Amino acid sequence: MTKAAPDPHAVREASLDELRRLGLPLPPAGFPLVWEAGDAIELRPTAEIEARTAVLHVVVARCFGMPTEAAMSWLLGSHLVDFVTPPEWQFVIGAKGDHRSFVLHHDAVFALAWLLGLARHLDPTAPPEGRFMSQMPDLPAGESFNSWRSRSLMSPRDPIEAAVLLDLYYCLDWAFQECEQTGLPVPGEIDANAIGQRRWALEWAVVFHGPYHDKPAEWEEVDLSV
Repeated sequence: MTKAAPDPHAVREASLDELRRLGLPLPPAGFPLVWEAGDAIELRPTAEIEARTAVLHVVVARCFGMPTEAAMSWLLGSHLVDFVTPPEWQFVIGAKGDHRSFVLHHDAVFALAWLLGLARHLDPTAPPEGRFMSQMPDLPAGESFNSWRSRSLMSPRDPIEAAVLLDLYYCLDWAFQECEQTGLPVPGEIDANAIGQRRWALEWAVVFHGPYHDKPAEWEEVDLSV
């Protein structure tokens, strides 16, 4: 469902207030807005978010010992191969790539689960909630993608709520990296990598329409450099 995006300046002020509450440094003056006044907003189709969540869940499972054959069989049986990116496929079939970077996708899965309504919070000071993994496909038990979708009560977030959180994580990403570079402490139990992964998921899933937005980026094309 496409909606009018909220006032970006008001949302940014709220994000900065949250950074102040957390005791984090603030981005510099002129730090870019995520969207402009007058833009429209929507989430990617629920089926796409479900597929991306499941694929990343398998990738993370491979990091923790899921056999290659089992991972490939699950993706093939679930008809999700087309949703696997080339770097992910190389990792799944041959453990090629940066193992640590794929482990970090655990927090991206958590953010996608939040977007689907399967996680209750996306608190930037807390790790994924304990019940979170039980909401994912039960790979050891052989639960199929379709079975997971059937048992899960997907209730996608309102795109405005998602956009507000995206703006916050955009600012948090800068602030946590600044703390890392300067040696300042960060609040809570997670680090800049986890914040970046959550932002990655939100950047991919939240789609803006307006004169300054290109077509939605594919997963590997999401730009986290700004």
